Amino acid sequence: MRVSEERRASPVSLVTGINRCVAIIGLATCLIGLAMAAPALARDDETWRELRPDLFGEREILDGKGHLSLETPYRAHDAALVPVTIKLLAEQGPASAVKAVTLVIDENPAPVAAVFKMAPESSIAYLSTRVRVNDYSHVRAIAEMSDGKLYMVSNFVKASGGCSAPSSKNAELTIVQMGKMRLRQYANEGDQTPIREAQLQIRHPNHSGLQMDQVTGYYIPAHFVQTIDIRQGEKSILSIEGAISLSEDPSIRFRFKPNGQSKLKVRVEDTEDNVFEKAWDLAGPRAKGS
Repeated sequence: MRVSEERRASPVSLVTGINRCVAIIGLATCLIGLAMAAPALARDDETWRELRPDLFGEREILDGKGHLSLETPYRAHDAALVPVTIKLLAEQGPASAVKAVTLVIDENPAPVAAVFKMAPESSIAYLSTRVRVNDYSHVRAIAEMSDGKLYMVSNFVKASGGCSAPSSKNAELTIVQMGKMRLRQYANEGDQTPIREAQLQIRHPNHSGLQMDQVTGYYIPAHFVQTIDIRQGEKSILSIEGAISLSEDPSIRFRFKPNGQSKLKVRVEDTEDNVFEKAWDLAGPRAKGS
């Protein structure tokens, strides 16, 4: 049977029909995604209600917008290496300095990923690291101010299996290189402020205790970086209390104000009482890695 010219679909109508189908499929996919995410969000809120008193007691936690920001991917490319950036937006001063920032991943087996403690005179207003995310979860940054007030911001991150993901490094090589450190130093060209930027990289397996040895089939005992102390001369500018949620080969990037000392010193201690130390000359305005 011949189809009349009037009924024969034109290229325009054909494309329109295809676009309608794509739109319907896209909407259906979106609705399915929302339906799957809703239980995770509800569970996560319940988890935080249980965690909150254990971490901060009955202290009031205020909305942190305007005081700090948190940057994370909505869907992580690699659950064992999820980038997290914290920026302190409020002007740092003696009366309103940030004393510490606690990074919490609600659904991780050990929810407190790290606690960053900074000296007010160091003007640290930028921190970046990588974490493991074990399940769909809120990631939270809670800033404690010098006046005792708490401010929080949070993002929802879709990721799973980060805490049990196997190491990406050769086990023997990891032991040989454990404790080696590298510091990269940066400064924006043309920037007249004294603020400097540095990235500390530490070779360490940071075993979570949930990873399985691919050869023996047994779980690898937890072994991770517990404390990091960064100093200018003899004065601490940033100290970090870590846990299993920090990624393998921990990396900390931060901005700080030099205090006139010529050396940047780092001391790292892990859960097996290994201590690693190294010092670098504080670089000038040009980037330097060592």
